[in-house]
Amino acid sequence: MKVVTAAVAGLALCAFASVQAAYPDRPIKVIVPWAAGGDTDNIFRPFGPALQKAMGGTTVVIANIGGASGTVGAREAKGSPPDGYTLYAVHDYIHSTYYIGISDVNYTDFEPVCLIASTPSIVTASPKTKWNTMKEMVADAKAHPGQISVGATLGSTSHFFPALIEKAAGIKFKYISYDGLAQRMNAILGGHIDLTDGNLTQKGKVDAGQLKFLATATEKRSPELPNVPTLKELGINVEYAVSRGLLAPKGTPNDILTKLEGACSQAAKDPGFAESMRKQGTDVHYLDRKGYASFLKDNDTLNKNLARELGLLKR
Repeated sequence: MKVVTAAVAGLALCAFASVQAAYPDRPIKVIVPWAAGGDTDNIFRPFGPALQKAMGGTTVVIANIGGASGTVGAREAKGSPPDGYTLYAVHDYIHSTYYIGISDVNYTDFEPVCLIASTPSIVTASPKTKWNTMKEMVADAKAHPGQISVGATLGSTSHFFPALIEKAAGIKFKYISYDGLAQRMNAILGGHIDLTDGNLTQKGKVDAGQLKFLATATEKRSPELPNVPTLKELGINVEYAVSRGLLAPKGTPNDILTKLEGACSQAAKDPGFAESMRKQGTDVHYLDRKGYASFLKDNDTLNKNLARELGLLKR
């Protein structure tokens, strides 16, 4: 009986090893917790084919699962089997939404795979606003506290970025909640809000007079926007960028994570992906599993402290 049991156990282990060795043998789903057409979607769409190529041609499917400031997609990703066939496309919001109490999903519920990109933020205004410079906007905000409307996904980067500006400039905004950039852009293009967190992907709309860039959150002026000042040079000490990467459900086997990490490294070097990021004003910023784990830990502390400083900390 013991011999039979041992044999059965041995066969089971061999079968498991065979399944692991065969990975991937079916499509890999990447959950983007925002609507199609938003910044996160626009970054992972071109990354998908590069990752697919690096995974030996295995189909990579981008699945947009929006709602509740990214929480709906986060919960689905967290509850997915840890088998390497579901990945989670995230940015800094995973920290901020957790600490201000919007989400019950934390970055520690996942395994880090890789960081792939970083996008600097730009203060973006509706063309219907009466001011054309950041200085004019700040002066107006000081004269009329809480009257300038900002479109933001509450608890996310589009909320924390203007909140930092409020604190640094000594002003107060009125926040209007939208679920992701696509909705915010529709609102600002329609003149329903005054400001939002934009980036270089909107440069064409700025050139066409549909939007206005007031200031960048970079250390130095962007070569693409030589006439747009940085917040820092205007005396508003804020630098801000949205960093995006991939996570896997907790418990995903190490050998699968290693294979995904290698594929991400290869995909991040893809010329087509690099060109797509350049057009979006985004830096390709690859970090491996170890580097991304350290980045996530530091970013988590930063966001917790920021939530506390802004009076938003709930956990």
